[in-house]
Amino acid sequence: MYTGIIQALCPVVEMIDKPGLKSFVVEFLERLLPGLQLGASVSIDGTCFTVTKIDGQRVSFDAMQETLSKSTIGHLRQGDLVNIERSAKMGDEIGGHPMSGHVSTMAEIIDMSQSENNKSMTFKVDPAWMRFVFSKGFIGLDGASLTVVDADAKAGTFKVHFIPETLRLTRFGTKQVGDSVNVEIDPQTQVIVETVERVLSQKRDGLIPPFTNGGIDVFPIF
Repeated sequence: MYTGIIQALCPVVEMIDKPGLKSFVVEFLERLLPGLQLGASVSIDGTCFTVTKIDGQRVSFDAMQETLSKSTIGHLRQGDLVNIERSAKMGDEIGGHPMSGHVSTMAEIIDMSQSENNKSMTFKVDPAWMRFVFSKGFIGLDGASLTVVDADAKAGTFKVHFIPETLRLTRFGTKQVGDSVNVEIDPQTQVIVETVERVLSQKRDGLIPPFTNGGIDVFPIF
């Protein structure tokens, strides 16, 4: 599990193509190394990876074809900086919201505006995912726990504000219009929405009896 609080920006120093996968090496900051072991889980741009090799500050990971095709990891190049968060330990402060490192989909930055103290970005995503995106709700973008400012389900867009500290500590400080980001939908929101949809669908199809209180349908479907 991760908290959505990015711990460091680290460079990709090597990319290695292998049959069926791609290996890549990230140069960690020294403060991220204590306790790091082979098999440990690390969030890289919001995607969960397993440590396969440690050589000083150079830490290696393998990305399968599924990951390469369904996340921005497939676009990584040597020299790119990536958002890093090591997995949370019992008792750690959860400064963002619980995240799994499982990418739901990708979104494209379609608009960006700058004010004196913050930057706003508008993202476009497949409209099918917008039923899980709500104003003031949590969303994970490239591993960062962020709050949705505004959401337009019909247009398939949502907006997020970034304070200077977030821009300084994450990849969002260098993002441009047209760039893609990894999206992780808040799992609690997804479970609630899908459960309600399933119950309403079954009720509509007559597969479950209505919830009544004194003969009155508590959850009528209009």
